[in-house]
Amino acid sequence: MSKVLVAYYSASGKTREAATSLAKSIGADVYEIVPEVPYTNEDLDWRNEKSRSSVEMKDKANSRPAIGSEPVDDIGQYDTIFVTYPIWWYTAPTIVNTFLESYDLSGKNIVLFATSGSTGFGSSVEDLQGSAAGAHIKEGAMLNGVSSEEEFKKIAEKFI
Repeated sequence: MSKVLVAYYSASGKTREAATSLAKSIGADVYEIVPEVPYTNEDLDWRNEKSRSSVEMKDKANSRPAIGSEPVDDIGQYDTIFVTYPIWWYTAPTIVNTFLESYDLSGKNIVLFATSGSTGFGSSVEDLQGSAAGAHIKEGAMLNGVSSEEEFKKIAEKFI
């Protein structure tokens, strides 16, 4: 089995829970994408068009929030990277682009996993492809409602 990294961004903790369960189910390493400037509840208010997240998502092509966590140690050791995030405005938050653009991911398999209150992946693959030149990006699965280690393992094993 190839070496797998589960990299995740979580705004509220729901995605963290899913990502760490996914990693545990297959013995993968885990990396949390932590914003340099944490998001407040006001920043995440999607109903407010002037909130930080709304402004970032309106300018997806140029918005790249800085990452405050230490870089992944030796990303070259991973064949497959499961990138897990909450769906914002029918796609990945732009901090996921920041993460992908921080590394040479040529030849890597990037599998997307997400959580959402009501939508699917939307344009995630298209929006992230340009941030991971030379990588193979594909949709994995929505992790809403997945709860047992057995379920997470069954989902993950389809992609490694």
